[in-house]
Amino acid sequence: MKKIIVLSLLALILVATVLTGCSKPTATPTVAPTEVPTEVCDAAGEEEFTLEELAAYNGKDGAKAYIAVDGVVYDVTEVEEWANGAHNDFEAGKDLSAEIKESAHGVAKLEGLTIVGKIVE
Repeated sequence: MKKIIVLSLLALILVATVLTGCSKPTATPTVAPTEVPTEVCDAAGEEEFTLEELAAYNGKDGAKAYIAVDGVVYDVTEVEEWANGAHNDFEAGKDLSAEIKESAHGVAKLEGLTIVGKIVE
């Protein structure tokens, strides 16, 4: 009798484990975020760039490739999609806030990029 109870409990645990492992994952939102999170803006590096200074970081002729979004300057130099300072007809060295926010991925692709500074007037 004890053997049957133990086997029944083991079978129940096995079924519960299988069902839990096969549950449908929670859906992720399909709409890309359109704003840089505040904590990212607060963590912006200490270097300050005017838009004119940012233009020098266009990724051409060995220059680093930087882009600005919502006042935060990101280094995209090592991002394969930004080879030679260009990506989907956009050029590094510019404020691309509107373009990034309107893109299919929104600001999501900015996560994990190195923040090098911020834009100043």
